[in-house]
Amino acid sequence: MSGNDGMPEGTETEGQVADAYTGNWVDSYAPAWTRPYLRLSRADRPIGTWLLLLPCWWGLTLAGAMDGFVLFDLWIAIGCGIGAFFMRGAGCTWNDITDRNYDGKVERTKSRPIPSGQVSVKQALVWMFLQMVIGGLVLITFNVTTIILAISSLVLVAIYPFAKRFTWWPQMFLGLAFNWGVLVAWTAHRGTLEAPAILLYIAGIIWTLFYDTIYAHQDKEDDAMIGVKSTARLFGENTASWLRRFLMLSVTIMALAVIGALLPKGNILSLVIALGGPWAFGMHLMTQIRRLNINDPDACLNLFRENRNTGVIPALFFAVSAML
Repeated sequence: MSGNDGMPEGTETEGQVADAYTGNWVDSYAPAWTRPYLRLSRADRPIGTWLLLLPCWWGLTLAGAMDGFVLFDLWIAIGCGIGAFFMRGAGCTWNDITDRNYDGKVERTKSRPIPSGQVSVKQALVWMFLQMVIGGLVLITFNVTTIILAISSLVLVAIYPFAKRFTWWPQMFLGLAFNWGVLVAWTAHRGTLEAPAILLYIAGIIWTLFYDTIYAHQDKEDDAMIGVKSTARLFGENTASWLRRFLMLSVTIMALAVIGALLPKGNILSLVIALGGPWAFGMHLMTQIRRLNINDPDACLNLFRENRNTGVIPALFFAVSAML
C-alpha cells in the first residue's frame, strides 16, 4: 500500500503525532512508508493495545483459576495479544475516519495522519480492513462460541466514535468495547459464557470510566469549543469524587467475580490470593486519584498511561491462583 497518494512530501518521516512517546519505535525504526499507517493504528502509542489486551488476560487467568491452565491457554494469551494489536489498530483507524473533521480542530489530535494529510480516507479504509482480516485469522483458531462473541463486538466498535456526539458518557461505550475481551478469552478457555465473566466484564467497564475520564481532561477546552461531550466535561471539578465511586464499584464487582468463580472450587488459599487482585488493583487506582490534577494535560496523560500497570495486577494474582 503506497503512502504517497496525495500526501505532502516528507510527511512520512516528519509526522510524529503530538501525544506519541518520544523516540517510539514507529518514528525511530519503522520504514518511512509504513509510519503514517502505524500512527493511524496508534502503534506509536501502545497503551491502548495494553488496555484492550489486559481484560482478555483477566478473563483467561480467572477462568484458568477455576479449572487449571492447559497448553492451549498459551495460544489464547498470545492470540489475544495479536488480536488486540490489530483490532485496536482497526478500531483507531475507524475512529480517525469518523472523527477527521473534529480532530483537525483539537490541538492534541490535529497531527493525526488523516487531518494532517499523511493518509487519505480511502487509504485508511483499506488499512482498516486489512487489520480486521489479520485479527480474523487469529479468531478462527478459537471455538465457535468465542468467534460469535468476538464478531458481535464489532457493533460496539462501530458505534463508539459517534457516542461523544449524543451522550455525556462516551467513556461508557469505550468500556463496553474495550473490555469485551474478558468474555472472549473466558469463553475461549471454558467453552461457554458464565456469570463470573460477566461480572469481570462490568468491573472492566467501570475501570475504563476511571482511566478514560482522566484521559479526556486533556481535551476538555477544545471539546467544549466544538461541542463534543465527555465525562471529563460532565464531572468537571467533581472528577475525583466520581473516580472514587468508580474505584469502589470496580473493585467490589471484580471481587464478586472472583468469589463466584472460585468459591465453588473449595480451595481457600486460591480464593484468598485471587481476591488480592481486586484489592491491589484498587490501591493502584487510589494512588492515581491522589496525584490527579485535572488542569495539567501532561499529568493526565501520564496517569492514564499508568493503567497498563494497574491492569496487569489482577491478571498476575489470578494466574498465581490458577497454579494452586
